[in-house]
Amino acid sequence: MERVKKEKLKKIFKEYLPYLIVIIGVILIKQFVVSPIIVNGESMMKTLHDKDVMFLNRLSYRFSKIERFDIVVIDNGSEYIIKRVIGMPGEEITCEDGNIFINGKKIKDSYGYGKTENFYYKVPKNEYYVLGDNRENSMDSRYFGSFNKKTILGKTSFIIFPFKRFGNKN
Repeated sequence: MERVKKEKLKKIFKEYLPYLIVIIGVILIKQFVVSPIIVNGESMMKTLHDKDVMFLNRLSYRFSKIERFDIVVIDNGSEYIIKRVIGMPGEEITCEDGNIFINGKKIKDSYGYGKTENFYYKVPKNEYYVLGDNRENSMDSRYFGSFNKKTILGKTSFIIFPFKRFGNKN
């Protein structure tokens, strides 16, 4: 009787083990490699639209550095926000008459649109200054301050839905 139970358990285990491995694999990939993220709001318009579904690459910054103009997903404590990196650690960011300056040099900001109010910010070490592309309608580093590298979950730029907007948007 005992032997029959063991054989039955062994058969069930063998039969369902591949499914269990697939399920665990999917969970691990979603948690640590790539996961879907939904754009919430219009702060990244014209590049990203409200309700766009994108891939979040969670491994991107384990193997490469965060670069200026990357679109990143940030854990803001109560929500995830999607913004564009403008200022790097240690830089001085200034906006005068809608023009952005990094350490006194004007940058070509082809992503931002709308009136950007004047501001000055010195980015602390290990932090990044982010802005939404829709400068008139974005809660970003002008309101929250800069974000620590640890709060940046990864890079995103690939829209998977809606299909008419499918592709890389960076």
